[in-house]
Amino acid sequence: MLMPRLLIAVLVLMASGSSFAQEEKSGDSKSNTMEIAFLLFDNYETLDVFGPVEIFGRLRDLYTLKFYSLDGGPIENRHGVSVLTEKLETASASPYMLLIPGGMGTRKEIDNKMLIGQIKGIADASSYVLTVCTGSALLARSGLLDGRQATSNKRAFSWVESMGPNVVWDKKARWKVDDKYYTSSGVSAGMDMALGFLADRHGIEFARNVAFEIEYNWMEDKDNDSFIAE
Repeated sequence: MLMPRLLIAVLVLMASGSSFAQEEKSGDSKSNTMEIAFLLFDNYETLDVFGPVEIFGRLRDLYTLKFYSLDGGPIENRHGVSVLTEKLETASASPYMLLIPGGMGTRKEIDNKMLIGQIKGIADASSYVLTVCTGSALLARSGLLDGRQATSNKRAFSWVESMGPNVVWDKKARWKVDDKYYTSSGVSAGMDMALGFLADRHGIEFARNVAFEIEYNWMEDKDNDSFIAE
């Protein structure tokens, strides 16, 4: 009777070890999520950031969201929304995505050579770069959009256009895609672009399901914005 009991004990231990290994493997998979680096600066536009945050943040098994600024610390916008950020120089050497919002703060940051330099370095190393609203002006200033198609906030289009004279600006698009660069029109268009990005990576039904979960009427046509620059 001793041998069968011993055999049973060994089998139980083996099963437990196998279960533990599966749990460890599952835990490791969570650490393999792709980093989305959100760049913040004073007076960023609220929805430019938190619209995409809501969309990508729901997919915790795929993406990890981090917030950065040039010097780190709390960054506040004109709505009084403050976010604690890490120093931009500490961002991953090659994040999956860099997302640059717009807002009135871009008018000041456009002349911040240190910030533009870091944007260029991180954007160049990222797998994808997304800009919302006038965030495209900051990316254009880096030179990375030269010769590429892009769009921006239609009410600030002339100003943005002047920041990137070598960019092929589209006055009609809701969002544009040129290689790894995604640029969107103003504010809420960032959500449409984020869903468009998910559709490109994971399929249209996947993106539609995310839109349904947040009860959002997704404007799926990237080429036609109801807000058109003159």
